[in-house]
Amino acid sequence: MAATAGGRRQAPPREDVLAAAMAMIAERGLEKLTMAALGREVGMSSGHLLYYFGSKDELLLRTLEWSEERLGTERGRLLTRPATARDRLDAYVGLYVPDGHRDPHWTLWLEVWNRSQNAAADARERQSAIEGAWHRDLAALLAEGVSRGEFRAVDPDRFATRLRALLDGLAIQVAIGLRGADRAAVLGHVEEFLDEALHPRPPRPDA
Repeated sequence: MAATAGGRRQAPPREDVLAAAMAMIAERGLEKLTMAALGREVGMSSGHLLYYFGSKDELLLRTLEWSEERLGTERGRLLTRPATARDRLDAYVGLYVPDGHRDPHWTLWLEVWNRSQNAAADARERQSAIEGAWHRDLAALLAEGVSRGEFRAVDPDRFATRLRALLDGLAIQVAIGLRGADRAAVLGHVEEFLDEALHPRPPRPDA
């Protein structure tokens, strides 16, 4: 903790605690992230951390939301840059897919979703909000590509649902270190799928 002018110790900003939690996951793995270990990292007691967050489940969800906020900023930058819809779609996919085995964001995402089976309705709603932001941005990009004639005429919402299901399934294999699954292979599979599914089809000749 930081010292105040009167010599008292002040708790670090909550965002600093979340950043430290994410850094610990990246450096040491999720299994090393305990309240006691995090407390030592930020100069707080585990009891003070529990006062801050209420439970480890809440700490993990808050950390995921903190990480998602930063990803959302990067996603917005990528999707609004001057480029074709397909180039921006490829950038979206690149941001979505984990960097490799034990990618810290995906490691945290998987843990939070695993714990959500017994989570309160509010926690599940917050997780749904995270997923909803990715979905809305993808659907909007697909709709733009269709309107410009870059993509075949697909239903943006339905196609976004299918594409994200594909991305999730392949990305989880990378994140857990499944043999034969790596980022480059996943990006290749997704590129082939998008080429086949979205490439505009030439009009049929009149009979």
